Amino acid sequence: MLFVDIAKSIKGVDGTVTLRVKAEVKSGTFVVVMGESGSGKTTLLRCIAGLEQCSGTIAVGEEIWQNEHKVLSPKERNVGFVFQDYALFDNMSVKENLLYVNRDEALAVSLLKMLEIVALSDRNVRTLSGGQKQRVALARALMRRPKLLLMDEPFSALDPRMRRKAAKEIVTLHKRFGTTTLMVSHDIEEAKTMADEVWFVEKGAIVCHSPTYLDRLYDEER
Repeated sequence: MLFVDIAKSIKGVDGTVTLRVKAEVKSGTFVVVMGESGSGKTTLLRCIAGLEQCSGTIAVGEEIWQNEHKVLSPKERNVGFVFQDYALFDNMSVKENLLYVNRDEALAVSLLKMLEIVALSDRNVRTLSGGQKQRVALARALMRRPKLLLMDEPFSALDPRMRRKAAKEIVTLHKRFGTTTLMVSHDIEEAKTMADEVWFVEKGAIVCHSPTYLDRLYDEER
């Protein structure tokens, strides 16, 4: 289980607001985080990963990642993070990007096969398309066998057809690895098909809904 009870001041669209999040997520749950630009979605993920400072408590299972007594570094947290721009090492090949995280070659080959990019193993990542980079970034994030997978709009550089394909792949890998996943998205249809639970960030607070709530929003948009 992921437990988050944190606060952090952020600059939102209406000036400085306090992002306050208190939530529990059962292990193996897929959460889609939605909200207006500047509402704190990316900040929330970065705080959980330890990439930004915040006050409060973050715990996964029995392991405390942060409280008033200690704060684990990002390397000490068992997190896989897929950034919006993928953040790959462009001086390395696809396989080298994976092995940089974890020297488990068998796992690297397994992930490359799952994502159908074995043929790209020795290619420099600079030569890849957006869809190929997305797959490499996902494989690299899973190389740590993370308890928690965090994704910040991972489909932003993909066309609609590739977005749908990538979404299916991510849900499949989420289930296969048994991870707890938090993904930032602006796409209601995407959230409907992927999420077990939806978080809306509204004025610095989290409002939780089931995916069925999105049906009304989808109808309103149309």
